Amino acid sequence: MSIELDPSFGSGPREWRFATAEAQASALASVVSKSLTDALRTRGQASLVVSGGKTPAGMFAQLATAPLDWSRVHVTLADERWVEPTNEASNEHLVRTTLLTGPAEKAIFVGLKTAAPDATSGRAEAWQRCAKMPQPFDQVLLGIGDDGHFASLFPGVVGLADALDEHAEPACVAITPLDAPFPRISLNFAALLQSRSIRIQICGAGKWEVYQRALEPGPFSEMPIRAVLRQRKVPVDVYWSP
Repeated sequence: MSIELDPSFGSGPREWRFATAEAQASALASVVSKSLTDALRTRGQASLVVSGGKTPAGMFAQLATAPLDWSRVHVTLADERWVEPTNEASNEHLVRTTLLTGPAEKAIFVGLKTAAPDATSGRAEAWQRCAKMPQPFDQVLLGIGDDGHFASLFPGVVGLADALDEHAEPACVAITPLDAPFPRISLNFAALLQSRSIRIQICGAGKWEVYQRALEPGPFSEMPIRAVLRQRKVPVDVYWSP
């Protein structure tokens, strides 16, 4: 069972706590499935932006079994490491092995990694692919890094201010992390705001502390996730479990 802490959009993100990671994953899969179902019924197509990492894997496995017409669901990534999709470090690899299975194998997947030699050279093509998806995106699923990053928008990276500008043109940006491995490509903040709903999934006491710090006053450059939590264009729901 979840506990809703703040039900009002406009005063900040809504917060949902769960007793277990399994319960959290089940609830999130259910609400995302319902959103996609509603989109298919009312608009004929649906679009979903997901993140990588270990946290969403359990939710992906549950969402994959949802009885949707997956052939009309478009799926892409909030960000990607600039590695081949067969590499286990690839977010695409994670999504293909956990979400795009069973019924969900029929989904229309839009990868961010191109044949370009680097993310800077490939970012235009990557966004051209994403721009063809139904927009606004029906759901954007994000996580929070220990340093307060989301997607691949890390504190201190070159170009962060432009990437976090909500008034910029929606686009993909090339990111070179200061500490994390691999060059990255990421949707910029303006692109992620082209959505009907943003849901953030976090697990563990440490991530809850990071989230609480992000709610405190401070610059976006220090904790980029603050940009998501403070904006008022798109409702944000935070799902937490131990």
